[in-house]
Amino acid sequence: MAYLPFPLQTGLITPETLPLLLVLAGLGLSLAEAIAPGAHFVVLGVALLAAGLAGLLIAPLATPLILGLLVFVFGALALYGYRELDLYGGKGEGKTSDSDALTGKMGRVTERVTPTSGEVKLDEGGFNPYYAARSVHGELEEGTEVIVVDPGGGNVVTVEGVGPGEDEIDRELARERARQRREESAEREEELEREGTEGV
Repeated sequence: MAYLPFPLQTGLITPETLPLLLVLAGLGLSLAEAIAPGAHFVVLGVALLAAGLAGLLIAPLATPLILGLLVFVFGALALYGYRELDLYGGKGEGKTSDSDALTGKMGRVTERVTPTSGEVKLDEGGFNPYYAARSVHGELEEGTEVIVVDPGGGNVVTVEGVGPGEDEIDRELARERARQRREESAEREEELEREGTEGV
């Protein structure tokens, strides 16, 4: 019984064409990275391209074993460079933050905010900057500038109006008042729990 020969056995792919294949694969992955950015193909594409170019420029390096080692070395260098240069955003900027990061954020009322309902759009509010909101006291009309005083788990934020002429010091004081209110409510809850367990 006769078997069909593998492509390497037919002479179509020779050790001399291996560097060219690496260059083509590297260019293909680089093109894929350009079409769909996000660092999916950049490291491997650079490693294959660099190893292929080294094999083309220096013929004695064109052996499969040496080219494999070069792909590994250039891949490690590309990964290190990618992480150090941070091409796709500032260090840590892509990380998800918790709802406490909303405290102190500024925004504007998009739908009248009352102590029970409303909506605001926060500056630097993430992918979807619109949040359900309630006011600390009174009603806040549409367009009013607000500051988040309690993130409320991120689903419903508690806001306070920022009057004209307020500066960063006033905002910091508002943040401190909000922090104190949260601490006082946490202490009250702890006292209620202790009283409930002592009564049992």
